[in-house]
Amino acid sequence: MENEQYQVDGKEHTGKPSENRPIAVNNERAHQADQHAAKEHDHDEEDETLNLTEAPEESESWLSHWPLLTALLILVVMLTLEYGFKWQPPFPVNLIVFLIAFGLSGYNVLGMAWRKAKHFDFFNEFFLMSVATIGAFGIGSYSEGVAVMVFYSIGEWFQDAAVNRAKKSIKALLDIRPDKVTVMREGKPIEVDPKSVQVDEIIQVKAGEKVALDGELSSDSASFNTAALTGESKPDTKRKGEKVLAGMINLDKVSEVQVKALFKDSKLSQILEMVQDATARKSQTQLFISRFAKIYTPIVFALALLVCFAPYFFVDSYNFHQWFYRSLVFLVISCPCALVVSIPLGYFGGIGLASRNGILFKGSNFLDVMTKIDTVIMDKTGTLTKGVFKVQEVKAEGLSNDELVCMAAAIEANSTHPIAKAVVAYAGDKAKAIQAENVEEISGHGLKGTINGKVVLAGNAKLLKKFNIAYPGEVDGLVDTVVVLAVDNQYTGYITIADEIKEDAKVAIERMHNLKLQTVMLSGDKQAVVDKVAKSLSIDKAYGDLLPDGKVEKVQGFKDAGSRIAFVGDGVNDAPVVALADAGIAMGGLGSDATIETADIVIQNDQPSKITTAINVGKITSRVVWQNITIAMLVKVVVLVLGAGGVANLWEAVIADVGVALLAILNAVRIQRMKL
Repeated sequence: MENEQYQVDGKEHTGKPSENRPIAVNNERAHQADQHAAKEHDHDEEDETLNLTEAPEESESWLSHWPLLTALLILVVMLTLEYGFKWQPPFPVNLIVFLIAFGLSGYNVLGMAWRKAKHFDFFNEFFLMSVATIGAFGIGSYSEGVAVMVFYSIGEWFQDAAVNRAKKSIKALLDIRPDKVTVMREGKPIEVDPKSVQVDEIIQVKAGEKVALDGELSSDSASFNTAALTGESKPDTKRKGEKVLAGMINLDKVSEVQVKALFKDSKLSQILEMVQDATARKSQTQLFISRFAKIYTPIVFALALLVCFAPYFFVDSYNFHQWFYRSLVFLVISCPCALVVSIPLGYFGGIGLASRNGILFKGSNFLDVMTKIDTVIMDKTGTLTKGVFKVQEVKAEGLSNDELVCMAAAIEANSTHPIAKAVVAYAGDKAKAIQAENVEEISGHGLKGTINGKVVLAGNAKLLKKFNIAYPGEVDGLVDTVVVLAVDNQYTGYITIADEIKEDAKVAIERMHNLKLQTVMLSGDKQAVVDKVAKSLSIDKAYGDLLPDGKVEKVQGFKDAGSRIAFVGDGVNDAPVVALADAGIAMGGLGSDATIETADIVIQNDQPSKITTAINVGKITSRVVWQNITIAMLVKVVVLVLGAGGVANLWEAVIADVGVALLAILNAVRIQRMKL
């Protein structure tokens, strides 16, 4: 591809669209999100990025949490003695026992609070929990102090387990690269690490084995399961010379693949990197909650102090012990853990749900963007159509349709043009029945040759005009590409050829209309072809004869009118428009290196129906996240008021805090199990 000039957001760009990173991932939307994420990052907190480059740890057993379980057992025994048998150990004994339980259950929380305090970070849930529980010990409420720490730690345990489950579910969908690969060296099969295999080496893939590296099939044919890459379990038969990608599973016989990319450069590796980066790019909701938590926590500390000391000036029978206890209840209830954990977990779930359906989001921010889309603009070729020419109609005159096709195929077999290939493919074995001789190309017109001593012309209408051969006027009115034939200067018929519409394109447009979305098609093809496709698919608006800058102009026009746009294209020629749209969606990311770099969202299996699936994933995620926010805030406000008024005690505070957190986590985890 030659360098091109185009404009994006009023700025001139020169070069190959796929190489201009400002129009790809590093566009303004992503850049702003990354800046916000960087500002919110705390050096003592775990990064929310899914570290997919390392294998997730095996599920921890219950025994690995023996300190917390021991503390829980001690708490249950002590409460049973106190309330069940009305017996309480003497003062030094019960203090020591509860301190042991407190240390076993809270050493992680206390340690994190201390590390943060050393950096003068006092406004976080760890410091808040530490102050509340140590304060409870200070006023003699040992069992309640331990209970707060035990149940808070159990909540953290469930939170960690849920986050790890989200990480593992995403990784399991994608990280399917084998640890070993069989490579042919000096005529012998040798098992080696895939990272050591070089480009152009031949690897062997046995039946049932996963392909480890990208390459081209050296064997005559082979059938592969591509479900892990595309979400589709339908077998895909590859022929010699066709692309085979890492992650595909060989279904039938031992096959050989010539490696065309290093292990680190495979499509699968790029996708893994993309998904890992996706979880680091926060949504606007996450950014809001992060900022909210940093403002909310110091306000809560201030209110807790007011609850403790302000009544001294207004209550005649002020009791410090009573109001200090209420302030501790206030602190425990106010912990924002349900928000700060369940919300990113919800977005992890959304990214995982999308991945399981063959859709890759480059950031949780784009899950939010998809909920606001009201207009879907699509490229034609490769998005709604297959990008492969196929024979649509055969109309013969003076001979049978089969004879016409055989003659056309015999002549066109001497050309490498896509239209010629379409005719030969349509003829199949019939084309072998006859042979053409003395075939010559007439530039810009078609081909001329002899079959059984007869002169045959196959080409466009201009070819017949050149030889003064009369033909019906209907030929000039045909929308599709036409191959016209003449034998011995007599018109004998035509074959129409067109780019075939994808099987689910009609369904895709219907689903968009059901979601009240405006549908628009842009194409460089002639307007007549574009109108025909648009009419057959019931697309609202269609524009043809567009160069890349013309597409940019059209998209900008919709944006200026206030539309929120998702543009769907191939991610290479349409790069300027992908960058300009609110959400850039690339079809068939496994087929194009540039797609993974340019788009915000990648649909791996080329199905346009996945566009609405991506929108639905965004809506599901947003709905669950806002359910969590609403539930958490409502419960906390109610119990905060009750705690400040002395109606709620520390036990109820624990239930409110841990209970709401667990409820929010279970709600967020639910996303990963949803079916679309």
